[in-house]
Amino acid sequence: MENILNNTHQKIQDVINSLEALKAYQEEIEKLEAYYTSSYWKEDFQLDEEGKLPADLKRGVLSEDGISSVLDDYHELMTFL
Repeated sequence: MENILNNTHQKIQDVINSLEALKAYQEEIEKLEAYYTSSYWKEDFQLDEEGKLPADLKRGVLSEDGISSVLDDYHELMTFL
C-alpha cells in the first residue's frame, strides 16, 4: 500500500507539473491557432503546394491534419479543466 500511495502521489504531481507547463505555454498555442486560422497559413500552404518553399524546410505546421489534430487535442484537454 505504501508503494501505491507513493506512486499515486508521484503521478498526480507529474500531471500537475504538466498542466502548469501547458498553461505557461498557452500563449504559444494561441499563436499557433491564430496562424492556422489566418490567411498566412493558407498562403504558406499554397506556396508549398506550388513547390515554392525550400525543400529542406520542415512542413509539420503545413500538415492540415497534424495541426488540426494538435489543436483539437488541446481544446479537448481544456474541457477537462
